[in-house]
This record gives sequence, structure tokens and C-alpha cells, in this order.
Amino acid sequence: MKFIKEIPNNYCKASLYAWNNKFIIKFEAGMFEQTYKVNEYDVSGEDEIEEMLGDSFMEKVIKRFKDMSEDFDLILDSVD
Repeated sequence: MKFIKEIPNNYCKASLYAWNNKFIIKFEAGMFEQTYKVNEYDVSGEDEIEEMLGDSFMEKVIKRFKDMSEDFDLILDSVD
């Protein structure tokens, strides 16, 4: 997997990679991560990927991180 660049945003760490004719967008927040794969043939390039990641999409990414954290906390509480 080839690292291309960091994608600046105000929410979390976002990185762009290329691998097997796909762009891989990885979001990281604390101990959680989300990964999205986009076929290279479905977009014109890196700039279009960044355009896709607008505020409304990023808000959904952050909501998923919050949901992931809540779900994991419930699992940890059930182990006690």
C-alpha cells in the first residue's frame, strides 16, 4: 500500500493511500479507524477524493466514531 498524503480536516486524522487500483481513505480517531475504498476508475484522481470528503460526510464519519466508542464501552462494561 502506497501512502499518498494526509487529507487536512478539523475532525480527525485522514490519510489517502493507493493499492490494487483503489484509493484507500483511512480515518483515525483515538483507537478507532474507518476505511473506505474507491476504485481508481470511479474518480478522476486525488483532488476528486478530497472534494468528496465535505463537511456533511465528515460529520457522518465523526458520528460513526462516537457510535463505535459507545458500542465498545458497552462491551467493556459487560465484561466487568
